Amino acid sequence: MVFQINFKSGMPVYLQLVDQVKSSVASGLLQSGDILPAIRPVAEQLRVNRNTVAKAYTELESQGVIESRAGKGSIVCKPKARLHREVRHERVEQEIDRAVVAAHHLNVGRSEFLQLVRERLDVFEDLRESAKASVK
Repeated sequence: MVFQINFKSGMPVYLQLVDQVKSSVASGLLQSGDILPAIRPVAEQLRVNRNTVAKAYTELESQGVIESRAGKGSIVCKPKARLHREVRHERVEQEIDRAVVAAHHLNVGRSEFLQLVRERLDVFEDLRESAKASVK
C-alpha cells in the first residue's frame, strides 16, 4: 500500500492514513489477511514521526479494520460490512466538491481542471501498479 499525505489539508496525518486504509478496504484494494507495511518504513517514506503512524494503526485496530499480531504485523480484518457503492460515491463526491471549489477560487478552468484530474489519476494508477508489483 502506498500512502499519500497532504500536509496542507488541515486534516491530521494519522487521520489521513486511517481514511486511506479504510477506503482501500472498502474498495477491495486491501482484503482480509493483507499485511500493512510496518510502521517504521511508512514513517520514513512519509517523513513523519513513527508515533503518528502508530496512532493511525491503533485507531484502525480500535475500529476493527486491522489487528496486530506479534511477529506478523498489522493484518486487515475481515470487513464486517462492506461500504455500499452509494456510500463510496458519496465520499468521492465530497472530495470532488472540495477540489472544484479550490479550482474555482484559483481560477482554474474546466478543461485545465479535468486535465489535472486525468494526470493525477494516471499517477495514482502507476503507484498502484508499482505497489502490486513490489508485493509479488
